[in-house]
Amino acid sequence: MQKLSVKSVDGTEIVVHRLGGDGPVLMIVHATGFHGRAYAPMAESLFDDFTVWAIDIRGHGDSRVPASGEFAWEKLAADLLACIDALEVSEIFAFGHSMGGGALLIAETVRPRLIRGAYLYEPIVFPREYLIGRTHNPMAEPARKRREVFPSREAAMSRYASRPPLNQLRADALHAYVEHGFHDLEDGSVRLACRGESEARTFECDEKITLDRVEGLEFPLTVGAGGVGGYPNPAAFAPMLVDTIPGSKLIVYESFGHFGPLEAPRTIAHDIKAALI
Repeated sequence: MQKLSVKSVDGTEIVVHRLGGDGPVLMIVHATGFHGRAYAPMAESLFDDFTVWAIDIRGHGDSRVPASGEFAWEKLAADLLACIDALEVSEIFAFGHSMGGGALLIAETVRPRLIRGAYLYEPIVFPREYLIGRTHNPMAEPARKRREVFPSREAAMSRYASRPPLNQLRADALHAYVEHGFHDLEDGSVRLACRGESEARTFECDEKITLDRVEGLEFPLTVGAGGVGGYPNPAAFAPMLVDTIPGSKLIVYESFGHFGPLEAPRTIAHDIKAALI
C-alpha cells in the first residue's frame, strides 16, 4: 500500500493512501472522526475498475493537526485539492461520506469539472436557514469526551465491538478503523489518531457548505441515505441535495444508519460502481 505526504495550503502535512486497483482515480473522503483506510473493505470491491486513493483529512489518521488549529471546511477541501494535484490528475471519480461529501462539493465549487462522477453517502450539506441562529454543534461535546487512550488495539476493538455506535460496523471495517486509527505510545498503549479536540473542531466549524452554494453544479451524482437515524439525522437533507443538482439520483437504504458504507461495504461498493461506470 502506497502513501503520499503532501503539504496543504497552510503547510499542514496531509497523507493520502493508495488502497489498490487499476484505472481512473477514485478518491475516498471519510467522515469526521474516521480516516481513509477504514474504507478499505469497501474499496476492495472497486479495484477492478478504479485506482482507489483515500485521504486522511487534517487531524485524522496519519495527517497532522494544523498548527493553527484551523478546521474550516474550506481548508479540508484545500487538503483534498493538494492531494489531487500531487497525483497529477485533473479530474477524479469520488466517494464521500458525511463530512467527506461536503468537502468534495466545496472542492468542486472551487475547481469546477474536477469531479467526473460521485457517490456521496449522507453528505453534510444543510439549507442555509438551518444554520441561522445555531450557537453550538450537538456532536462536539461528545467528541471531546471520547476515550482516547487504550492499553492496546485489542482493548479498543473489544470496547467498540460491544457498544454503539461503532458496533454497527462490519467486523472488517471496524478492524481497519482500529488498526489504522490509533498511534502507538511509548508505554505500549495506544491513542486515537483523531484526538477529541480535532474531531470537535471539525464538527463546530461554521464554514460548512450549504445548498445555495451547490446550485449550478453539474456532474453525475448519486446520493445514498440510510433509513435508520436519530438526531441529528443528515439523511433528512439528502433529498434536498438531489433536488438542487440536476440529474442526481437518491438511493435510500431502509436498514442502514449513518455508518452505511462501514456497515455494508459490499452493498455500497456495488452501488458506487453502478453509479459511476
